[in-house]
Amino acid sequence: MRIISGTHKSRQIHAPKNLPVRPTTDIAKEALFNILVNNFDLTEVSVLDLFSGTGNITYEFSSRGAKGVTSIDLELRCVNFIRSTAKEFGFDAVLCFRSDAFRFLKNCENTYDIIFCDPPFDLQGIEIIPKTVIERKLLRPDGWLIIEHSRDYDFSKMNGFQQQRKYGKVNFSIFSAESDV
Repeated sequence: MRIISGTHKSRQIHAPKNLPVRPTTDIAKEALFNILVNNFDLTEVSVLDLFSGTGNITYEFSSRGAKGVTSIDLELRCVNFIRSTAKEFGFDAVLCFRSDAFRFLKNCENTYDIIFCDPPFDLQGIEIIPKTVIERKLLRPDGWLIIEHSRDYDFSKMNGFQQQRKYGKVNFSIFSAESDV
């Protein structure tokens, strides 16, 4: 894994091998961030990274100057790795918490410009995530929810759905706050 752009461009991320994660591939991450930089000023965004795993997406946003990134993962080893890596890289705007992502969304009182969600591909109930985000108004106006998922999911009929992008085995479904009128 590496950081693609920003202040830490090309910096390698060496996660412990025993973490129960499936990091977003560099190709998919690069394609996603090409879309994001054309739609957001990444130095002005507040980001929520759910199921953050190694922190791959957190570091990419941080390297590009995001105002704040909140990382959530249930696995303590992942949380500790993200905290130590963020400290090592000098990413002071990263907050990392150990929490169940579903519970976090249910109790969250903040709003975000971008919510990135990369749950395990076999996790049951991920269709609850866009519903919760839209109903609880966790996205700021013009904000996006991005869910990384396998081809087994079709979110196209859900409220707020905007588009789906496919990169090999990786799919991104993008939802917008403004669609929930």
